[in-house]
Amino acid sequence: MNTFKELALPDDVLNNLSSLGYTQMTPIQSASIPVILEQKDIIAKAKTGSGKTLAFALPLILKLKEKQHHPQALIIVPTRELCEQIAGQCKEIARYKSDVKVVTLYGGTSLTQQVASLEKGADILVGTPGRLLDHFSRETIHLGEIKTLILDEADRMLDMGFADDILKIVSNLPKQRQTLLFSATYPENIDKLTKIILKNPQEIKIDEAIKKIAIEEHVYKVDNKDKALITTLQHYQPSLALVFCNTKIKTTEVSQMLHEKGFDVATLNGDLEQFERQEMLLQFANGSLPVLVATDLAARGLDIEAIDLVINYDTPMKTEDYTHRIGRTGRADKSGLAITLCDEYGLRKLNEIQPDLKTEDIDNLRPNKNFYLQGSVATICIDGGKRKKVRAGDILGTLCKDIGIEPKNIGKINVYDKNSYVAIDKSVIQKAFNGLKDGKIKNKKLRVWWLD
Repeated sequence: MNTFKELALPDDVLNNLSSLGYTQMTPIQSASIPVILEQKDIIAKAKTGSGKTLAFALPLILKLKEKQHHPQALIIVPTRELCEQIAGQCKEIARYKSDVKVVTLYGGTSLTQQVASLEKGADILVGTPGRLLDHFSRETIHLGEIKTLILDEADRMLDMGFADDILKIVSNLPKQRQTLLFSATYPENIDKLTKIILKNPQEIKIDEAIKKIAIEEHVYKVDNKDKALITTLQHYQPSLALVFCNTKIKTTEVSQMLHEKGFDVATLNGDLEQFERQEMLLQFANGSLPVLVATDLAARGLDIEAIDLVINYDTPMKTEDYTHRIGRTGRADKSGLAITLCDEYGLRKLNEIQPDLKTEDIDNLRPNKNFYLQGSVATICIDGGKRKKVRAGDILGTLCKDIGIEPKNIGKINVYDKNSYVAIDKSVIQKAFNGLKDGKIKNKKLRVWWLD
C-alpha cells in the first residue's frame, strides 16, 4: 500500500490531503495507518522526519465525532515547539471537517488564556506533561471522554524525566481507549511505560524500510572552536545553518560572537519566553536570521526542510542526542551535511557515542573570508491574525495592490491567532513597512513593527 487512495478514504479527505501535497505514503504511514484504523494499540519506532505526525493525525481526525464539547483525543509531547507543530498539522488535516478545535497546553504561556480556550470547547488537546498535570490539578481539563491517547517522541519524554507525570495523567483516562506510542529510539526504560498504558500493542519498526537519508558527516579536531565555526560556515556556505551548544550560556556567547563577525543569528534556549522562541524560529525558517544557535531543545519538534548544515559546536552527550541533532538536516529526502567540532574532551566523548566517525584536519577547508551568512529578507510583524479574520491573502493583496511590492519580493507569510508575520526583501522592506503602517488590511488599521 503506497498511496492514500488505497486506504479507501472519502473524497473530501483525499482532496484535502492532495491540496496539502500528500499523495504517496511514507513507510511509517503505510505500515501504521491501516493498523490504527482497526482501532489497535501500536508501538511505532520511526526516525524524525519520517511522517509520523500524519500517520497518527489522519486516523485521529477521521474518528472525531462532531459537536462534542469535551476533548476526544490527548496528544502528549515533550516540547512547546512540537505542540505547535502537531497542532498545526492536525488543523490542516481537519480542514475538510467543520469546527474541529485543537488546543495546545504548555508552559511559558498564560494559563488563564489556555483556560479561556478550553472553556470554548476542544476536540484535541496537545500538551506537555507538566502543563497538562497543572490543568488537571486545577480541574480545568476534562479527560473523561478521551477515546485516543497519543505519546509522540516518548523516548525524549523519558529522557526529560516525565515518566511519572505521564503515568499520573494516564491513570485518569478512560480504560477503554486507543493508545498510540511513537518513538525515534527504543530505550530500555520504555518497556515499563508501554506495559502499563498499552493493551496488546502491535509493534511497528521500519528502520530497514526507510530509505537511508543522505547525511554527510564530518568531524574536525580543533583548538579554537569559535574560529573553527567561522571557518566551517565560510567553507560550506550554507543557506540555513543550525548550530548546537550544550548549555544556554554557550548559545548566548556563540550567537554574540557570530553577530559581531557579521552573521545574522537567532538564538533558541530555555530562557526565552514562548513568543520569543516562536519569533526566533520563524525568522530562522523564513531566512531573516539564517543561522540558529540552539540547545538540544531544538533537536526535537523542529521541522524545517531547508536546513542544509548542522554543526555540533559542543559534542552531544548521548548517541540519541547526536542522532536527533543531525536529523534536522537531510529532511524530505534531501541530502544534508553534519559537522562536529571537537577539542580533546569532545573527541573522547564522541568516540564513546559514535566510534565509527573519523577525525579530519580542519586545515583542509578553504573558507571564503568574504562570506557572511546574512538574510536577504527581514520580518515585519502585524498586530492582527486569525482572531481578527486576517488571512495570508489579505496581507499579500495589501502589499502588492495597495503598496506596490512585487510578489517576488515577498517571502513567507505566517498567520497566527493574534499576530501575523511577513518576510520582505530588504531592498523594499522600508517601503513595505511604511505602507503597512500608514495603510489598512481588510479595512482595518493594524499596528506593525519590524523584528530586529
